[in-house]
Amino acid sequence: EEPADAGHLAVQELILRLGRAAGYRTTFELPTKPGDPRRSADVGLRDDRRRRLVLVEAWNTFGNVGAAVRASNRKVAEAAGLAAIFWGEGEHDIAACWVVRATRRNRELVARYPELFASRFPGSSMGWVRALASGSKPPAEPGLVWCDVAATRLYPWRRR
Repeated sequence: EEPADAGHLAVQELILRLGRAAGYRTTFELPTKPGDPRRSADVGLRDDRRRRLVLVEAWNTFGNVGAAVRASNRKVAEAAGLAAIFWGEGEHDIAACWVVRATRRNRELVARYPELFASRFPGSSMGWVRALASGSKPPAEPGLVWCDVAATRLYPWRRR
């Protein structure tokens, strides 16, 4: 019998696999506030040489989009503290992306609220797919990319 979060885990597994192949140090459920490990990003991708931390949220389904956005904002803000722990003071990059399972329900939701999602995720989706798959520098702005239903590949969100 599958765990209740099997779909979510499959998306996380794909991101972790791609991240490791791209040269990142990968972390499943990265605590963004070490003093409170209940607060974590689904996947953390860390590049110590470039002082880069990528937070990836995996979405199998949405319950409350506004709450999800606020949680992502909080995690990015908390990641500044993580960067200081990892690399000390100085320059570093923190980037964030949502990987959304391309179910009909999720595609319809994004299509129903195009301005909302475009406003929240202005980063190039194609750039994000490249960054997650190859380790290249991610876009400076948050992004959204699709994951196929089987959680085997990523592809860009094409905005209307």
